[in-house]
Amino acid sequence: MGRPSKLTDAQWSEIQRRLLAGEKQAALAREFSISKAALGERVSKRTETIRSVANDLARAEISLHKLPVSEQFMAVTLAEELKAISGHLAGAARFSAATSHRLAGIANARVQEVDDVNLTDESELTLKSLAVLQRMANDASVIPLNLLAANKALVERNNAPSEDEGGPAQGVLVVPGVIDNPSAWTKLVQSAPQTKE
Repeated sequence: MGRPSKLTDAQWSEIQRRLLAGEKQAALAREFSISKAALGERVSKRTETIRSVANDLARAEISLHKLPVSEQFMAVTLAEELKAISGHLAGAARFSAATSHRLAGIANARVQEVDDVNLTDESELTLKSLAVLQRMANDASVIPLNLLAANKALVERNNAPSEDEGGPAQGVLVVPGVIDNPSAWTKLVQSAPQTKE
């Protein structure tokens, strides 16, 4: 663990705000009596991330305003719908994960009831019910696991070099922490277990 900072959080925020406004890192380091390296470690990478996100937002806004007004409305509506879907799917994933955890816990408690030395009809029935509980737990875990996999892929893609640097193209719409590709929603929903009527 490193030494505690001699600057307050408010001072670090001020440095970050001023870096974003275009002030030089060396000048700020001198003013606040810290090394340029310390300043770089603490705020430079975050400042670049903020600047990059701000540029993405500006490009998106410019692109939006190039559309006819009716299409602007459609684009904004679609973006809002995708964000709502993202929130609902994240909630469903949380509930599914909790359900999976609960069912696995019940199965674990029931397995203690099985006499593995003298298997009886009752033990066999318990084992069958355990298999059903475990299958239900596994089915409930599909959406959260797919969501985690999609999020991991998104993080890997966002950490890859940009198209200018020979890497893959970035998504047009990024829903933070979830999925930025509408076709990924379709794949995610299609991969969920289908209930039999």
